[in-house]
Amino acid sequence: MTSIFATVMGADFERLHPQLRRRFSVGLTTGEACTGRGVMHRIWHGGPHVKPFLALGTTRNVLVPRTGRNVPFTVENVPYVDSFGRETVTFVRTFDLPGRPRRFDAQMVLSPKADRILDYLGTHQHLATDLHLSAEPDGSLLIRSGEHRFREGPVDVRVSDLIGATAEVRESYDDATARFHIQVRVVNKHFGPLFGYEGWFTTTYTDIRTCGIRPGLRPVREEPRA
Repeated sequence: MTSIFATVMGADFERLHPQLRRRFSVGLTTGEACTGRGVMHRIWHGGPHVKPFLALGTTRNVLVPRTGRNVPFTVENVPYVDSFGRETVTFVRTFDLPGRPRRFDAQMVLSPKADRILDYLGTHQHLATDLHLSAEPDGSLLIRSGEHRFREGPVDVRVSDLIGATAEVRESYDDATARFHIQVRVVNKHFGPLFGYEGWFTTTYTDIRTCGIRPGLRPVREEPRA
């Protein structure tokens, strides 16, 4: 068995930088969790017209409504088995902004066909997004979002392009500084750039049998549909 990320990427996974391969090998098989700590040089969002998107998202720890420079940052990637028996890896990002920290939560699971990652966004997993992962020629990782769906009770609908957004994440490793570098950009088809951040972090790895999953990392509600 391999991590959910290695499963989706197949042979392409071996083209990643060795440090990225280790970071995205976290899972129940390796028995490791990964915590990244660093600084986001810049957190940005679009003009005033994007505020409704950000205000809605922040109620469920989706997106970040504040801008900032040189903001301390933490990302927690912890594998666990969810209520439906699926291996899940947390992607909980905390931005230590002035006033109070802001979180951007996600939990990732393998799709039923093992051809993509399903990214559940927020504290209640109301939003589900397909993620497509690929290795770049320089060994960095490119993640692009696909279709978004809103799910609540019997409701399961595709999110319209009018209010939905696409995300592009680029993650790389710099041997000279021994740091990971990340760039995130979220764009709406009609309204343009909504939100993004860029910066660096270093990582530590922990045995999940020792650390477990701390309170607050799991979502309030879990969605069974994939």
